[in-house]
Amino acid sequence: MKKFNIRKVLDGLTAVSSSSSASQTGAGKENDAVPESLQSEHFQLCKTVRHGFPHQPCSMAFDPVQKILAVGTLTGALRLFGRAGVECYCQHESGASVIQLQFLINEGALVSALADDSIHLWNLRQKIPAILHSLKFNRERITYCHLPFQSKWLYIGTERGNIHIVNVESFTLSGYVIMWNKAIELSTKTHPGPVVHISDNPMDEGKLLIGFECGVVVLWDLKSKKADCRYNYDEAIHSVAWHHEGKQFLCSHSDGTLTTWNIRTPAKPTQIITPHGKQPKDGKKPEPCKPILKVEYKTTRAGDPFMVLSGGLSYDTVGRRACLTVMHGKSTAVLEMDFPIVDFLTLCETPYPNDFQEPYAVVVLLERDLVVIDLGQIGYPIFESPYPLSIHESPVTCCEYFADCPAELIPALYSVGSRQKRQGYSKKDWPISGGNWGQGTESYPEIIITGHADGSIKFWDASALMLQVLYKLKTAKVFERARGKEEKANADIVDEDPFAIQTLCWCPESRMLCVAGVSAHVIVYRFSKQEVATANVQLLEVRMQCELSDVDSPDATGEQTPTQASSLPSSPQDGEPPATASTQPSAGGNGSNSSADGHRDNIPCLQVRSSPLKQSPGYQVELVVQLVWVSGEPPQQITSLAINSSYGLVVFGNSNGLAVVDYLQKTLLLNLGTSELYSPSEPNQRQPCSPRKARQPSGALCDSNDGPNAAEERCKSPNSVKYKSRRFSKTVANDFGTVSVTPRMSRKISSSNDQKPNPDSKDVLFSRSRSSSMTSVDRESREAVCALCFCETFPKKSSEGAPSPCVLVGTTQGSVMLVALSLPHGDDHRLMQPVGISSCGTVARLKGGILTMALLDAAGAVLPASYEPWYDPNASDEEQEKEKSRWRRPASPPSSQEGHDSQFAVLCSEKQAKVLAMPSQTRVYKHSITESSFVLRADVVQMGGGNCIACLCANGHIMTLSLPSLRPLLDVNYLPLTDMRIARTFCFSNLGQALYLTSPTEVQRITYSQETCDNLQEMLSELFTPVETPEAPNKGFFKGLFGGGAQSLDREDLFGETASGKASRSLAQHIPGPGNMEGMKGAASGVVGDLARARVALDERGQKLGELEERTAAMMASADSFSKHAHDMMLKYKDKKWYQL
Repeated sequence: MKKFNIRKVLDGLTAVSSSSSASQTGAGKENDAVPESLQSEHFQLCKTVRHGFPHQPCSMAFDPVQKILAVGTLTGALRLFGRAGVECYCQHESGASVIQLQFLINEGALVSALADDSIHLWNLRQKIPAILHSLKFNRERITYCHLPFQSKWLYIGTERGNIHIVNVESFTLSGYVIMWNKAIELSTKTHPGPVVHISDNPMDEGKLLIGFECGVVVLWDLKSKKADCRYNYDEAIHSVAWHHEGKQFLCSHSDGTLTTWNIRTPAKPTQIITPHGKQPKDGKKPEPCKPILKVEYKTTRAGDPFMVLSGGLSYDTVGRRACLTVMHGKSTAVLEMDFPIVDFLTLCETPYPNDFQEPYAVVVLLERDLVVIDLGQIGYPIFESPYPLSIHESPVTCCEYFADCPAELIPALYSVGSRQKRQGYSKKDWPISGGNWGQGTESYPEIIITGHADGSIKFWDASALMLQVLYKLKTAKVFERARGKEEKANADIVDEDPFAIQTLCWCPESRMLCVAGVSAHVIVYRFSKQEVATANVQLLEVRMQCELSDVDSPDATGEQTPTQASSLPSSPQDGEPPATASTQPSAGGNGSNSSADGHRDNIPCLQVRSSPLKQSPGYQVELVVQLVWVSGEPPQQITSLAINSSYGLVVFGNSNGLAVVDYLQKTLLLNLGTSELYSPSEPNQRQPCSPRKARQPSGALCDSNDGPNAAEERCKSPNSVKYKSRRFSKTVANDFGTVSVTPRMSRKISSSNDQKPNPDSKDVLFSRSRSSSMTSVDRESREAVCALCFCETFPKKSSEGAPSPCVLVGTTQGSVMLVALSLPHGDDHRLMQPVGISSCGTVARLKGGILTMALLDAAGAVLPASYEPWYDPNASDEEQEKEKSRWRRPASPPSSQEGHDSQFAVLCSEKQAKVLAMPSQTRVYKHSITESSFVLRADVVQMGGGNCIACLCANGHIMTLSLPSLRPLLDVNYLPLTDMRIARTFCFSNLGQALYLTSPTEVQRITYSQETCDNLQEMLSELFTPVETPEAPNKGFFKGLFGGGAQSLDREDLFGETASGKASRSLAQHIPGPGNMEGMKGAASGVVGDLARARVALDERGQKLGELEERTAAMMASADSFSKHAHDMMLKYKDKKWYQL
């Protein structure tokens, strides 16, 4: 009597229970014995790091002592950069735009001013910066902030023209206020406008320079609380810059002029220049130019000063790119930028404003890039950026994440990628060099691959929470580029980005890469360290259109095949190799490229290069597969892709069906419609919609009006494939001759399909539609291939024999089919004999489209697909033979217990997950993942010695399920699906890592591993490092004697509560931040964090003790010297009388 085992799996949120039964007697005992090491306490979700260029930047600041750069964005984000690998991300809760940033130089703190009229103090002394204080203004809008060096009083200018003063230590307002009506002249009848500039005189801290938008500049005396001088100009002011001696300042105006003012002569400017204006010969005023948005004036000790400005170009330069102008002495350099300039900063050797600045670089923040210019070299070259800021060089269309890769991969990719670097960079080191790397113990190779809209693919080293580009591959080089509009409209099915990457598949062990593009093309690449001088592209053209019909399929010679499919050989060993017939090449527009009614036919969307292709070291083209137009219908997008280096096969599918390509023999092995993968007796089989009567299906009787060439093409095998050799001669193969089909159905098998994509399927939903003519019947009946997996399993339900190579095929309707592969034995036979393929019918059916599939052994460990170890295809024969001796990784040994299941098949769809026992195909476990939403991405991942399924749902939940029991281990409401970019780029990887594109320019990495979360503090980089502040400039003897040096100001006496009183409570509201000192101590966890704080404290204490010791020694030496001189004086005048002195 059969025993039944009932198991219940409880979902933590939906409380959905499901039962499973084992049909075999011993199956239940085997399943109970499967150990599972992963538990709920092993999982925790948190963000780790964010890479890429800040999205929508709007402000910037630099700490010249700590060498840290801060960038604020329109969405309230802060990105901080130090040396290569040191970067940090934090976010304001309000999400308001960051209008200005101010560092507390060498204090480990940053002040941010937002567009919602709030200012925040960030603590940068901890690895994850936090807000210490916030101040929200209620009645006035903030327009400008200024924090003097080594001062705790922050000046805040407002839209009303007033200036308020804030103590940055307590974040309280001072009662000292500079009102706009007191700053301007009483005779002025109009409001001066918002405050656009505040700065103190470099030589006199008691004098404050205030710039109003209308063009009025006021020099305010803080002590006497009145204006010393007022400087009026007719044009609006955008920025102001001081000369370091404090006697002159420079203003940039809206008409493109620069005015230089002497502080003692406010009547008129001492100089007016228009850097980019045309000077009239008759002495008239130059023609107005565009506004100069910012100007900086930096002096040097040994030469002419530098004047750096943005904007100011002439209005007749229409369409010219944004420029940065560097004026040095008599030379003027205009540096064109690729994108509009947001802000720029001049980096100087000293933080003191009253000393020679000695500028050495300019940091230019563009809308989509960050550029640093070297001012110390001729020609002003740029520095090579160590940051991964080029992710968005072309929009990212797909992304894959590989953790724990082979160790030799990253050096190999770096070696070939280093040859692609540009030349002409500055030879100096990157000037933004602050911070220290983390001390994380986790070190394993991680690689991220991004596909882009221009057809490029980038490989990134993502190890140790860093990101660095390794290698860039340009797939568009394989194709001819359309030159004219007529040529472009010939066969393109996309208006923009015809080379965009749709999906990719990569085998790290064999280094084989397979790429699918939006123009229905697949490219297979091999990795080689040697350059191929002349290599022509190998091309396969495939017609994918499958229908059921009573007409038999003709073979390649035009003869009818028998109606009984049993006459086809079941394996390649039993039958003859496919027959071929060569045809002459036909140009586009002839009968072979158009159907009877004038539609496009048998033409691909892109034209492969006919000239020899020089391939550099790295990834080199092995084969190009293109889907062609069929009877006026464009080829459908490729929705799934898989490659196996051990078998030498590529399999891909779309809404028309499935295709298997042998990239070793460059032949098409299988081309079937999705419905033809079902067995005739299966209840799950979905009949395709009826073909349209108006269209003559390919492969039917020839039309006499098509001409002899077209008749020859149309009467060939509908499953024929055009194979272009090195000289692009076309051959036709009866590629279906090696496929065994169930003999119960007489079918016409064609390589094209008249059906349309199902918009309800996830893969088609996230991609652009290829056809505008789509009927409602087609929408409902479309079933696309959406998941593929190479594996070694049992093709039949009996456990006789060992596992054999197979392909698991998943569809958008939830069906999982099995396709068996029969590979010739031996290397020589593999290259000569064809591969046998047979469809084994449906394995299971789930709700929703299939997302991922995998196999486990009897112990619950993932069974990876076999692979061919990498060898250089262009190396010598001896080296190839040495590598090929390890041709194939041994497959997992079959179970020694006959009659029992020895594998588990893991299947996950948009709604549920199932685990089947193989080969009996009995459902062992079942779990309903979600009812109200659907799963966007699912992956079977390895973590901590165990395996699990990681899922992302459209409602933002991230979940993990144990294997094989499908117990819920984690369910966190992480982030809702607000952008299709997240769904397109989200991917899980092993060891608890995941990532997604959080903006068009940034990659967010997260972890769902408790161990990684615990060690995150140690792994993150440090922004603040103890650095001694440079010494202040010497006054000099005469300046100290006559008072010509910088004059200090005791701001506490002026702005303190005792002197100026309390500010109005209704003016601003103080909000204590979560990152104050108590919160910081509680947030910083771990022994390393405590040791780091202790180390910093000891360093500071030791530094102070050292300074005290030096001062004590100096005082002792001075006392000894004074004592000696006093003793000498006493001896000299000891015996002398008073009148002898």
